[in-house]
Amino acid sequence: MCDKYKALFPRARLGNLKRLFEDTTNLFTGKHPDFMANNLKYHDYEHTLQAKVCLMHLLEGRHLAKTAPRFNARQFELAIASALLQDSGYQKNRSDTEGSGAKYTFIHVLRSCSYAASYLPSIAGNESEITGVLHAIRCTSPISEVATIPFRTEVERVAGFALSSADYLAQMTAADYSDEVDFLYHEFKESYDFFNTPTDKRLFLCADALKKATLFFWDRFVLPRLEREYQGVYHFLERPYPGGTNLYVKA
Repeated sequence: MCDKYKALFPRARLGNLKRLFEDTTNLFTGKHPDFMANNLKYHDYEHTLQAKVCLMHLLEGRHLAKTAPRFNARQFELAIASALLQDSGYQKNRSDTEGSGAKYTFIHVLRSCSYAASYLPSIAGNESEITGVLHAIRCTSPISEVATIPFRTEVERVAGFALSSADYLAQMTAADYSDEVDFLYHEFKESYDFFNTPTDKRLFLCADALKKATLFFWDRFVLPRLEREYQGVYHFLERPYPGGTNLYVKA
């Protein structure tokens, strides 16, 4: 990650990026003083890193294409922060002894925003930058109406759309995605149970139903969302750009 960042921004300093990565690793592995280690099998640290890698490739492609407005080093750094912090809301406080972090599935975006807002000042995040990261994290919610998010700049908007695109593509193209759908279902179920969601309000009643819905989910929800709501920024994953192979879409 740092090598790619330095290749794009040779004069940039690595201090904040290194600290961000170290602090996020500590958060997910139980070395944070206030939070337990992540105890999920789907939304684990590997999932977060997959999204981060995809986002890096997407923003790299956009930067090399010299598409305006261009990200500066700090804006790129904050975009990576949004990827690493987007699922921090699954983490349980040390005093929280009931169930797993999966119970927060349907409110994890709000909890992630709360954690990000408290953490970012430690890497010199000011109020405006923090707001931008929170806007990006909000984009990742499947129920988010991204047109209503009050982005203040085009860079902020692109960062949000790039993060959301990377989040979807990274998880659905993972080599073990089909094997982990069972884990994803059980995360949904725990959250449904935690909030006492009636059976008729639950999207999936068994893991098989979730598996069978995967192709429909891709064709009818994810791909149209990538193209329309997120304005096709996923095309910057094409190598060469434009028109080359998009390995994520191919996968």
